[in-house]
Amino acid sequence: MELDLSPKNPRTAYSGDGGSYLSWSPDDLPMLRAGNIGAAKLELAERGLALPTYSDSAKVAYVLQGSGTCGISLPETPKEKVLPIKEGDAIALPFGVVTWWFNPTSTQLIILFLGDTSKGHLAGEFTNFQITGAQGIFTGFSTEFVVRAWGLSTDDAEKLVNSQKGSIIVKISDNQSIPQPSEADRKGLVLNCLEAPLDVDIKGGGCVVVLNTKNLPLVGEVGLGADLVRIYGHSMCSPGFSCDSAYQVTYVVRGSGRVEVVGIDGKRVLETRIEAGYLFIVPRFFVVSKIADDQGMEWFSIISTPNPIFTHLAGRTSVWKAISPEVLQASFNTSPEMEQLFRSKRSSEEIFFAPPN
Repeated sequence: MELDLSPKNPRTAYSGDGGSYLSWSPDDLPMLRAGNIGAAKLELAERGLALPTYSDSAKVAYVLQGSGTCGISLPETPKEKVLPIKEGDAIALPFGVVTWWFNPTSTQLIILFLGDTSKGHLAGEFTNFQITGAQGIFTGFSTEFVVRAWGLSTDDAEKLVNSQKGSIIVKISDNQSIPQPSEADRKGLVLNCLEAPLDVDIKGGGCVVVLNTKNLPLVGEVGLGADLVRIYGHSMCSPGFSCDSAYQVTYVVRGSGRVEVVGIDGKRVLETRIEAGYLFIVPRFFVVSKIADDQGMEWFSIISTPNPIFTHLAGRTSVWKAISPEVLQASFNTSPEMEQLFRSKRSSEEIFFAPPN
């Protein structure tokens, strides 16, 4: 069966005055199901509130645009963390976390969610459970159970459960207050990828910030690693693969370019253009490389292990550099002179190659 790795845009699952929820379907992107990976986007308009929700999947959230507020209730404590969030923030969301999201500004707030659905109800899809609203959990219980659970009268219980007619995302009035976020609450929960120290910085080539258990400890509970990669105009990302059996899930944040993926038996399984808004997945051990257009390209990826390890096939750290010259000569069936020429190239660059002069 031939793999379909074609990049895809999401479908709109919900849309209202407060904003929209979009998700990628495994029917459109089969690698989601194969890799047990979910992907979705939340787009909040001004005064849009995404109602309190928990999910059947551990996730990493990444703020693509705008600023706002995120409420997080961790399962081990009833105390809520109220975080200010802004573009470039990455937030690890383990199992059992209840979250809500609010946009107080006139600029649309857009948040990407990528996560592991291996323990979810549906492979390749998030199942979200609303606590409040027209599809909230307590709308399914009988009035008797609600009365007993909260210690309310029958009238108060029915009024409380049924008063919110909206679902998923609502637009709240200007006089409805929302808790003020605290910068202190961000500690240990959020890493801003646009402000964090660079793990790789190649002049004229590109740069990388890697999320792992050192700079965002909660990714260990989520079971995912992530990175934000920027390559400059016409630069190339070295061909490479994850050598620890991980899938790479890539969302193009901005810019455009070309991508090629090579799989089993040296077969090129993907050769296409990619642009902002596209999502694609690289199977385990397949080799991927990208070249940016003139405006450069930026992408956010999760890798299905919290501390991923990559092997590159070009550049200073290329696996070729470790193989003996004699074996390379025999393997390529080439002369010592050609092997020496090959070995001498890309001797100083790491993983990004600036365009030729």
